[in-house]
Amino acid sequence: MYQPDLLSNRNILVTGGGTGLGLALTTRFAALGASVIICGRRKEVLDAAAASVNEKVNRNAVTARECDIRDAGMVDTMLSAIWEDGPLDAVVNNAAGNFIAKTEGLSPRAINAVLNIVASGTAYVTVGCGQRWLSSGNQGNVLSIATTYAETGSAYVVPSAMGKAAVVAMTRSLAVEWGSRGIRLNAIAPGPFPTEGAWRRLVPNPELANTLETKNPLGRSGRPEELADLASFLLSDMAKYINGEVITIDGGEWLQGAGQFNFLSKLTDEEWAAVRQAGR
Repeated sequence: MYQPDLLSNRNILVTGGGTGLGLALTTRFAALGASVIICGRRKEVLDAAAASVNEKVNRNAVTARECDIRDAGMVDTMLSAIWEDGPLDAVVNNAAGNFIAKTEGLSPRAINAVLNIVASGTAYVTVGCGQRWLSSGNQGNVLSIATTYAETGSAYVVPSAMGKAAVVAMTRSLAVEWGSRGIRLNAIAPGPFPTEGAWRRLVPNPELANTLETKNPLGRSGRPEELADLASFLLSDMAKYINGEVITIDGGEWLQGAGQFNFLSKLTDEEWAAVRQAGR
């Protein structure tokens, strides 16, 4: 099914593609023949990721561009520079921000830290690509990484739930508005897929990590390659009739119990204090 040329001749932008799940997506797309542009705020991290993937696939498949997607001007500048070398075929909205906290203790700055990346940044990138595709008559493909709790909400990660819900609403809205003009939009809603960076911010201790990773009917967490394979399928010609969908990949966790971070009710006040101190 996943032939080496599945994504050949595709130019794909992956936001936040230099680390974690974004890097797993980038690696898989490159292995399937795509040319991938990764963007993020840390140029040195992006350059190292690009070099690593290029070595693995034995070709110059990945290039890096520094961009803070919270800045609409930077997004426009980046997209204009990309288009000078040729239009994108697809964009994967992967960049995100999240942390656990008691909601009553959140400051406006903390709320905006997440919403500006997840909601606003995703919209800037998506609309910027859409404008360029529509003005030139090119087809396009937008795939956004959402989350299962975008549908249900979740305690202790309220800004993330708000932002991801906005991403889902954008996906479904634009799938209708732009679908007739050759632009498809879909989203993936992952359950727990452990990465070092995310788990450091979201899971306070090993016992709770095990709870999060195994509280689904399959009794395990997701593997990065499983998410990457689903994303590759949705970007391929095999999925050309899929539009406006949010596809869950969580081992059945969403069905077993809504609210991915509700388990944090087990934290004591002392543990919450330690979490807050660690986040400063």
